[in-house]
Amino acid sequence: MRFAHSVAQVRDAEAPLLAGLPPGALMQRAVHGLLSHAARRLGRVYGARVVILAGSGDNGGDALWAGARLAARGARVDALAPGRTHPAGTAALLAAGGRLHCLPSPDPAGARPPLPGRPVGEDTAASLLTAADLVLDGMLGIGGKGGLRAGHARLAGLSPAGRTVAVDVPSGVDADTGAVAGAAVRASSTVTFGTHKRGLLISPGADHAGRVELVDIGLALPPPDLVALDDAAAAQLLSSPRPTDSKYTRGVLGLVAGSDAYPGAAVLATGGALRGAAGYLRVVSTGAAADHVRRAHPEAVVTEIGPGDGEAVVAAGRVQAWAVGPGLPPDGETARVVLALLASELPVLLDAGALGALAGDTRAVAALRDRAAPTLLTPHEGEFVRLVEASSHREAAAIAEELAADRLGMTRRVAAELGVTVLLKGSRTLIVDPGGQARVNTTGTPWLATAGSGDVLTGLCGSLLAGGLTPLDAGSVGAHLHGRAAQRAGHPLAASELVPMLAARGRRRAGGSR
Repeated sequence: MRFAHSVAQVRDAEAPLLAGLPPGALMQRAVHGLLSHAARRLGRVYGARVVILAGSGDNGGDALWAGARLAARGARVDALAPGRTHPAGTAALLAAGGRLHCLPSPDPAGARPPLPGRPVGEDTAASLLTAADLVLDGMLGIGGKGGLRAGHARLAGLSPAGRTVAVDVPSGVDADTGAVAGAAVRASSTVTFGTHKRGLLISPGADHAGRVELVDIGLALPPPDLVALDDAAAAQLLSSPRPTDSKYTRGVLGLVAGSDAYPGAAVLATGGALRGAAGYLRVVSTGAAADHVRRAHPEAVVTEIGPGDGEAVVAAGRVQAWAVGPGLPPDGETARVVLALLASELPVLLDAGALGALAGDTRAVAALRDRAAPTLLTPHEGEFVRLVEASSHREAAAIAEELAADRLGMTRRVAAELGVTVLLKGSRTLIVDPGGQARVNTTGTPWLATAGSGDVLTGLCGSLLAGGLTPLDAGSVGAHLHGRAAQRAGHPLAASELVPMLAARGRRRAGGSR
C-alpha cells in the first residue's frame, strides 16, 4: 500500500530530525535518493546534459546539490533560476563546474534586486531545455500555494514532460490538495521524500507527477491521512468461500437497475455483481430490462416490478445489501424506491438515477441524513455537485469551484455531513467514510471514461457490500479491481469488456501467482 500525509504532518515529522541532526544532513539524505534516480534515468552520466529548474527553498537545494554531484561525475549541468536560489546548493553546483543562469522578470513592476548567475533570455532557456537529457524541477516544494509567478510559469511551460523529474512535488501542484492553479510542471517521474504527499495521489496533481518514487529519509510518521491500496491489500480484503459456505452465507445482493430507456445498464451492473463477493443475486427491474438480464445472465434471479414500486422492491426477497440506480430515471418514481430502501436497516449503495432522484427530493435527502445503516454513494463529479447543491442549498458554481480547489477536503466534509461513505469517481477515485478515513484508487486508465463502466462498478461494489465488506472497503476494493480490469482489457474499451476481465482476475487468483 501507499501511504500519504499532509504537509503539516510532514513538517512535524521533520522538526525533530532538523533539530537533532547536523545542519544539512537531512537534505543530503534526500539528495542521495534524487541522485540515484537521476543516474538511473540517464544511464550514462558522463557527458549527459542536465538542466536544473532552481528555486530558493529546500527542494531547490536538493536539485542543486544533486546537480553538483552529477557535474562532478562529468555531466554538463545548467541551472535556470526564475528568482533567488538556495545558497549552499548554488555554491556546491558552481564549485563542481555547473553553470547558473537567471531568467529576468518580464514584468518591470515586479523587478527585484539583481539575481545571481548570468542573465539569459527565454530563447536560450528553451534551447537548454530542448537539448537536456534530463531536467530536475526544484522551483517550488511542499510549501507552494496558488499559481506560479510569471518566471516560474514560463519555465514550467518550457520544460519537456518526458524528460523532467520533479523534486518532491511538481512546481505548481499543491502538495496537500493536488490542485493546479494555472501553469504547472508536468513530469514523467517525481522523487518524493519521507512519505507520499497527498497531492501526488489526487488529481489533477497525480497527472502532473508521473511515476512516483519514494525515498526514505528517516521520518517518524503518524498514521497516514490518505491510503492507496495495492494488489496485495485488495486481495487481503477479499475473502474466498469457506468449505461450509452456501450461496446464501456468501451474501445476497439486491440490485435495482435498468429501465425501458436503458436496459443495458441492468445487464452491465449484473455482470459486475456476479464477479463480486456475493453468492446470490436478485435483480429487480422493469419488463424490458428484466428480459435483457434473463437472456444475458441466467444466474441472476429476476423480479419484474412496475416503475416506482418501492414496496415490491423490498418484497423481492431477503438480501444482505441493496444497490440501486444504474439505468433508472432520476425522477419521482425512482425517489419512491430510494425512500423505501433508505428506510431499511440494510447497507445501501446509491448510484446514477438513484442519486439524481435523491438530489431532487427533499424527503429523500432528509432520510439519507437520518439513516444509521451503512450507505455508499458513488457519484461522478456532476452528480456530486448536484447532491451537495440539494443538501446545502448552495450554488452549483461555488460547489464546483470548492471541489476543484480541495477535492479530498470537500469529499470529507460531505461524507461527514450526510453520514455516508462517498466514492467520488474520477481519474483518481476517492473513497471517504463518515469518520474521515480516506482512500484513493490508483488503478485504471482514461479509457474507463465510457458509457456503462460505472454500472459495472456499481454491481461489483454492491456485491462486495453484500459479501460483508464495509462501505469503505467495498468501494476501495471495487474501484481497485475495476481499474485493474480496464488495464487488462486494453484499449479502446467498451464497458462490457470489463466483466470478463473481472472474471480473469478471479481465475488468476485461484490458480496462484505467476
